Amino acid sequence: MPEPYAWLALGVKLSSMRYAGQVSTESSLWERSRQAAYEEITSVAMQLFLDQGFEQTTIDQIVSTAGISRRSFFRYFGTKEDIVLGDLAKQGELAREALERIPPDVAPWDALRQVLGDVDAFTVDSGKTLTIARMMYGTPSLRARSIEKHLHWQALLLPGIRRRMGLPADDTANPAPAAILASAIACLDAAGEVWVESGGKADLATLYDQAVAAVRGA
Repeated sequence: MPEPYAWLALGVKLSSMRYAGQVSTESSLWERSRQAAYEEITSVAMQLFLDQGFEQTTIDQIVSTAGISRRSFFRYFGTKEDIVLGDLAKQGELAREALERIPPDVAPWDALRQVLGDVDAFTVDSGKTLTIARMMYGTPSLRARSIEKHLHWQALLLPGIRRRMGLPADDTANPAPAAILASAIACLDAAGEVWVESGGKADLATLYDQAVAAVRGA
């Protein structure tokens, strides 16, 4: 699964599948086969998106090129947009785990900055990443779908931010934790857009820090 573009929605590097306890040989083989099919469909689709544009590429073209049925396609992806953004749900779990590893006395903004570093959210290149990023920022349906992923990330990370602020994890009365988290996500998205406009020449981490400083009034 191509993952360099994933920073557009707090992306992280994909990790290997981990299993708790003993895993049967049959299950392991099935998972490997499923992952291989997932990666093949993704690779075919992403190449079509890059060659002819996201909106110009149909699901029928993807399944025809990949040599699969529409039914098989929908076993792996709910929408065409999920080919680009679908794994962010799993990646959000990794970000949540990264946040939990940070000492509780680290302030929320600093903890979120460390999470982004720990999950390599700032690791980008100006090659294919830039092309994909331009496609994402220029495609309304992808931007809309990414907002849904943002909300999923916020739900995963919000309890940890609340605890870090001395609040119960399920406290919904205080909007401050949600505001900090949503602002951090917006800052990364704004930094990513400027990075694209720079042709991939600017440093994404520096842009993020500048955006955060503006939001915090520093």
